[in-house]
Amino acid sequence: MRPRVRIATWLYVSGTAAALLALATTTTTRAQGPAKTYAIKGARIVTVSGPIIDNGTVVIADGKIVSVGASAPVPAGAEVIDGTGLEVSPGFFDAMSELGLTEIGAVNATNDITEVGAFNPQVDAATAVHPATDHIPVARANGITHAVAVPGMAGMGETAPRGGTGPVIGGQASAFHLDGWTIEEMLISRSVGMVVNWPSLQARTFDFATFSSRTRPYREVKEEQAKQTREIARWISDARDYRAARARGADRVERNLKLEALGPYAAGEKPWLVRAGRERDIRDAVSFFVDTHKQKIVLVGAEEAWKVAALLAEKKVPVIVGPTQALPDSDDDPYDATMAAPAVLHKAGVTFALSTYSSSDARNLPYEIGTAVGFGLPRDVALRAITLAPAQILGLGAFVGSVEPGKIANLVVSRGDPLEIRSTITHVFIKGVPVSLETRHTQLYEKYRNRPRPAAATR
Repeated sequence: MRPRVRIATWLYVSGTAAALLALATTTTTRAQGPAKTYAIKGARIVTVSGPIIDNGTVVIADGKIVSVGASAPVPAGAEVIDGTGLEVSPGFFDAMSELGLTEIGAVNATNDITEVGAFNPQVDAATAVHPATDHIPVARANGITHAVAVPGMAGMGETAPRGGTGPVIGGQASAFHLDGWTIEEMLISRSVGMVVNWPSLQARTFDFATFSSRTRPYREVKEEQAKQTREIARWISDARDYRAARARGADRVERNLKLEALGPYAAGEKPWLVRAGRERDIRDAVSFFVDTHKQKIVLVGAEEAWKVAALLAEKKVPVIVGPTQALPDSDDDPYDATMAAPAVLHKAGVTFALSTYSSSDARNLPYEIGTAVGFGLPRDVALRAITLAPAQILGLGAFVGSVEPGKIANLVVSRGDPLEIRSTITHVFIKGVPVSLETRHTQLYEKYRNRPRPAAATR
């Protein structure tokens, strides 16, 4: 994907990007050595998929969890980590993020989130992920072990204002581990969902060119929405026809990468990641995709999903909500609407997860869901919302999300509850290997902590 860069700022931006690349290359830390056998012994193990095991042992070999239990034997030659006073949890999953796609929001050359054009189903985010970004080590040091990079999503993250616009079909979201030299080493799945920015009926928009609000006539907004929804319907229909023709071996069907990419989604094999925020837009999107076109969807962003929780539970539509530490969009909503939203969804029976929709704030993922605990969400449900729930929602539940044999050994070891800001992450395992917790932040801390004392001032 190509960033939108103005020619007038090209020289400045290019120089800045080069400096950032050099900086990121020197500060990003990597896993040390190949995967071997480890045993975390005597820890409190929060499996998520089963009961908590006090004074238990987790054995890791060849990148996988091989045994978990109070009496799990430690293999000969294993490197033993004393887990006394520690808690072992599944690695945290930032299921809708900009990690690897953006470095500094104000520097266009470091943002590779959105491709040009309104319909880009052939684009996958993995192509643009930068493994050496400084944001990955920072997120990793706080327990985030894997993430999904999301292309072309409107109104979320650092690079787009809430309620902003974007391509109608933004591209394919990619899941990856937060450690590796190349995206090929890091990749879990190149395509876990197709981003769709649902056409909103919001008449008031913010124009960044003039830095002012603009209100469009309702008729104009309604006509534009109708046009875009017809386009989405046409893409779904064309993708089905194209796939059927290719399956029949039709010789005269020219290859179309856009329709080919849409095939698994139009067939209901993979979910559309439908970006809709307001209550009315959520209702319209569910009606269009689920009722009319029988599609599999995941509602993302969904600031007002709590207002339609009963509908989402009835239709079995999962939701990946955004950060809780934010004010509600509407002045008429309760001050704690975003903080209490996960609890409301849970009580209604909605399958949900939480994500940061960010790169620099990905590190705050456990604290965002921890805030929801203070507003009525059970603690076990909160941990599940950033581990197993997003994995299951995106079809990765067989690989990550819980501490159980056979799964990839993405683990967090902490002293204290990892959802508490006062707790400390002591170890992070990614693909069965302990990774460094050093970041740009810790490097600067050590640098200035060890700064030589200045000589006494002399006149």
